[in-house]
Amino acid sequence: MTSSYGLHGRAALVTGGTRGIGREVARQLADAGALVCVTARDREDVRRTAAELGGVGLAGSVADPAHPRALVDLALRAFGRLDIVINNAATNQPYGPLVDVDPQRWREAFTVNVEAPLRLVQAAWRGWMREHGGSVVNVCTEGAGHVGPNVGAYGTSKAALLHLTQQLAGELAPTVRVNSVSPGLVRTEMARFVWEKGPVELPLGRIGEPEDIARAVVWLVSDAAEWITGADLLVDGGTRVRAAHPGGYAVHERLRSSAPPPS
Repeated sequence: MTSSYGLHGRAALVTGGTRGIGREVARQLADAGALVCVTARDREDVRRTAAELGGVGLAGSVADPAHPRALVDLALRAFGRLDIVINNAATNQPYGPLVDVDPQRWREAFTVNVEAPLRLVQAAWRGWMREHGGSVVNVCTEGAGHVGPNVGAYGTSKAALLHLTQQLAGELAPTVRVNSVSPGLVRTEMARFVWEKGPVELPLGRIGEPEDIARAVVWLVSDAAEWITGADLLVDGGTRVRAAHPGGYAVHERLRSSAPPPS
């Protein structure tokens, strides 16, 4: 059982909450006593996950401008409050060199990875957090701090999300804390094309699991982190220090030779 960290009875909203990191974040929040609302595109996945967690859910795309307000309205109807927002939904498309990227696909990446988190925070602020406070965590990536082959759109949009996190932290303090967690390579479906070909050497000896990221997210939204805002918590198994490690970094070679399935 996860320590409550003071989360018992608080209400949380998790995007991309039916699989991978988002599903594990939602589970750990529920285990800590929070009331959880999840969203994802697949209606049946949302229904099943919400039922398993004893919460509520709403299927839809975060790219839909109306979806954030609908999510906040649902959480307020179901729980009477909204204390926590986790912006986890993301896309790693378009994949490939930026000189070849289609402008429409580029805009779609920024819609999902940057605009949607902003819209959800705006809706949560207006609906509850401006008067009652709260905590937001945006799931970024360790790749936002450096370049890599074929992931220019993803990395650039996540770098924008990282800056958005800090900007909102400044604007919404002291009422709302806004932080981010930046995972390294994690065993999720979105990253399957990288890790499924075999082990990737990292200083801490393995790639990440959703549980590793979820623990960091839950801690950041809890009272244990009440004096932290505008921070980015790197949870990457030592990826950033790989230059000093004999194993190097095999992920970039995987990115050059593989590609994710189209979304």
